[in-house]
Amino acid sequence: MQARNLTVEIHHHSAYQIVLSNDTPFNSTIHGKLYERIHGFLIKPHVTHFCVAENGTLNVLNIEPYSHIGLELASRFKENEDCIVFDSPVETNVFFQTPKHSLDINNVIDALLSKLPANNYDERVTKIVEYITANYFKSDITPQTFADIVFLSPSRLASLFKKQTGSSLSKYLLWTRLRQAIYLILSDKERSLTDIAYDTGFYDLPQFNKYMYEMFGMPPKALKFSSDLIQVY
Repeated sequence: MQARNLTVEIHHHSAYQIVLSNDTPFNSTIHGKLYERIHGFLIKPHVTHFCVAENGTLNVLNIEPYSHIGLELASRFKENEDCIVFDSPVETNVFFQTPKHSLDINNVIDALLSKLPANNYDERVTKIVEYITANYFKSDITPQTFADIVFLSPSRLASLFKKQTGSSLSKYLLWTRLRQAIYLILSDKERSLTDIAYDTGFYDLPQFNKYMYEMFGMPPKALKFSSDLIQVY
């Protein structure tokens, strides 16, 4: 997502997170250490942090840790290193191998995607991805639901899906639901969180709250009221 006037309280989450300034430097405290006037950072999962960017715009990318991109990012950390801080736009460009003097988040996304292995999915995996995209809002989806679509045992399908996508089936479904829920929270401020929870496949608001906190370190209501939305991608 891209947000302006962002102040986030101290938290941690299950994702790798990339935060980059779109314009002015910002302050962030990571694992209790204050970093002032930085232009961005990359942190590992479960690292406590918070940001203050009251006069600028931040781009925030949350990446599932066991996805192909998450594993590639993991390889960039030195031993015992929890965060990588970018003190200037030049450092950001060098790290992500993006064009000089460019702070366009789309260039960063393209650079990350370029690291992915060739996408030659087994047709059964493609069917499951398409099914989740079209049916993530159904709360009664189970491993057997997927298995019945492609005529494999749940365990065989789980192994095939993990090998090809880098993510477990359950996490892929959960991230799809959370991604859509976050989009609705930020793009439709009048919609209740309970309605969003039901509409994106969660059993109820408490379950939605639980997974939001586990994955992103904050409940849905904090995201709903902590920033002014510009764009979700």
